[in-house]
Amino acid sequence: MLYGTMIPGLGNLMQDVLWCFSQVKGTLDVGVTEADIISTVEFNHTGELLATGDKGGRVVIFQREQESKNQPHRRGEYNVYSTFQSHEPEFDYLKSLEIEEKINKIRWLPQQNAAYFLLSTNDKTVKLWKVSERDKRPEGYNLKDEDGRLRDPSMITSLRVPVLRPMDLMVEATPRRVFANAHTYHINSISVNSDYETYMSADDLRINLWNFEITNQSFNIVDIKPANMEELTEVITAAEFHPHHCNTFVYSSSKGTIRLCDMRTAALCDRHAKFFEEPEDPSNRSFFSEIISSISDVKFSHSGRYIMTRDYLTVKVWDLNMENRPIETYQVHDYLRSKLCSLYENDCIFDKFECVWNGSDSVIMTGSYNNFFRMFDRSTKRDVTLEASRESSKPRAVLKPRRVCVGGKRRKDEISVDSLDFSKKILHTAWHPAENIIAVAATNNLYIFQDKVN
Repeated sequence: MLYGTMIPGLGNLMQDVLWCFSQVKGTLDVGVTEADIISTVEFNHTGELLATGDKGGRVVIFQREQESKNQPHRRGEYNVYSTFQSHEPEFDYLKSLEIEEKINKIRWLPQQNAAYFLLSTNDKTVKLWKVSERDKRPEGYNLKDEDGRLRDPSMITSLRVPVLRPMDLMVEATPRRVFANAHTYHINSISVNSDYETYMSADDLRINLWNFEITNQSFNIVDIKPANMEELTEVITAAEFHPHHCNTFVYSSSKGTIRLCDMRTAALCDRHAKFFEEPEDPSNRSFFSEIISSISDVKFSHSGRYIMTRDYLTVKVWDLNMENRPIETYQVHDYLRSKLCSLYENDCIFDKFECVWNGSDSVIMTGSYNNFFRMFDRSTKRDVTLEASRESSKPRAVLKPRRVCVGGKRRKDEISVDSLDFSKKILHTAWHPAENIIAVAATNNLYIFQDKVN
C-alpha cells in the first residue's frame, strides 16, 4: 500500500507527500470519563476554526494560529479559542426518559461578519450559537456606578459620555436560538441549506425543515412513520442538503438505500425523485447482511455531482445520474467479515462510522478499529491505513502505513486481525476544506495530521 494521491491544487497526497503528526489535544487515557469522549468534529468553511463536541455536552473550538517566523516548525497550530457548555442533561417527565447532553452533530454557518455562528444538537434540541470576540469595555455609565449597581437617579447631577476602554480579549459564546420540541425520536443529523436561511434536522422517522429566525415552528418534510409501528421496516440514519441546490436533499436508511428528494415537487417529500440501491449479491447473504448494509453516513461531494455513503464494511460513491449501483466501492476493513459474530456479541457491529471528502473530492477518508483510519485515492485506486496513536506523536513524525494480516505468517510491520483493539475506534473525522490537514477523534483525544509540505 502506497501513500500517495494527486489532488488538484492540494499537491500529491499519498506518494511524494507523507502524512505527519502535527498535534494531539486531550488528556492521557488515565482517568478518562465517558463525558470526555469526542462525539463530533467539524472544520468551518475557511478551515481557520475546528470544533469538537463531546458526550458531556461541551463544545470546544480551536483556532489556527498565524504562522510564526521565529518558530517555522509551529506552522499554524490549532489552539483552544473557546469552550462552552452547549447542552445539559434533561429529563422528559412525560415519557420518563433521560435526555443525554451528548453533542450528536455540529454544523458551521458561513461567516457573514466578525462573529461566528454554529449549530449544535443533542438527541432532542438544536441550538444556534454566536461566538464573538470582545476587547473593549464601556466605562462611565450615568445610571450605574463602577461596580455595576444602579444609582439613585435623584443623585445624578451631571451627564457623562461613556467611553470604550481596551481590555483583555474575551471570546463569548451566546445561544441565539433554541429549536426544541419538534422531535419524538433522536436527532441523528443536521444540515445547513445553501440558502443559509433554513436548515434541516433528521431523526429516526422524520425530517424537519427550520427557518433560522423561527424557533417555535418547523415544517415536516419527510415522515416514514407507519400507522402501525409493528410494520416499521427501516429508519432514517443520516440526511444532508445538496451543496448548491437549496431544493434538493438526500437521506439514507438502515436498509442501505439512499433517497434523493426535491422540495419543489410537494410539501411532504414522501415520494423521492431518485432512489439509489445496490442489488445484494446472494452469495454474500448472511445473518448479518441487513445490519452491515445499514448506512451510517451520507455526504454530498463539494461539486454536488456525487454522494458518498458509509456502511459497516465499505464506502461507496454514487453518481447522481446512476441509481442502480455505485460507481466506486472501497473495502474499509474486509478482514472483519470473518469476525462479524463476535462483533455482533460485543455490539461493535452497530458502530456508526462517518466518512469525509478532501477539498477537491479526489480522496476519501473514513475510520476503523484499533485507532486506524483509511484513505482512498479515487483516481489511482490506491489506499493507505494510518494510525492515530500517542506513540508516533512526536512533532513532524511521519505516519507509517499499517497493514492487517489475516492468518498465515505475520511480517514484523503487520498486525494480526486477532489482536485489533475494538474499544479504540475512529468514528469521527474531518478534512480541512482547502489544505491537507485532517482532524481525527480517537476516544477523548483529537489528533491533527498534515502533509509534510503543507
